[in-house]
Amino acid sequence: MAKRKTDDRETRRGLKAASRRQAKSQYVLRLCVAGATPRSAAAIQNVTALCEKHLKGRYTLDIVDVYQKPILAVDEGVIAAPTLVKKLPLPLRRLIGDMSDEERVLVGLDLKKRGRGDTGTRGRGE
Repeated sequence: MAKRKTDDRETRRGLKAASRRQAKSQYVLRLCVAGATPRSAAAIQNVTALCEKHLKGRYTLDIVDVYQKPILAVDEGVIAAPTLVKKLPLPLRRLIGDMSDEERVLVGLDLKKRGRGDTGTRGRGE
């Protein structure tokens, strides 16, 4: 029984350390949009505001118009636009939509844990 308590404490310490590292991580994001549409503009505004609010000073956001650079969209595996790709920190995630649901985006970026009642993959990205 004592061995199990020690293992549990070590696991909790490891999780706390990983959480602290995640909180200080530099985020590398790419937002793929399709032209100058209202949906693209909304996605750009929503992602920029979210990054400034939750990642200020520790993110890089690259905005790519898939009509101007279709090869980048193919390289990123983008099948719909707008798509936000979280390249770093790992794991890689892809979120599709105008990013207006802040909680969903935060979960997808691993900045917030999924709610206990949410058992689906909504908001988890890829």
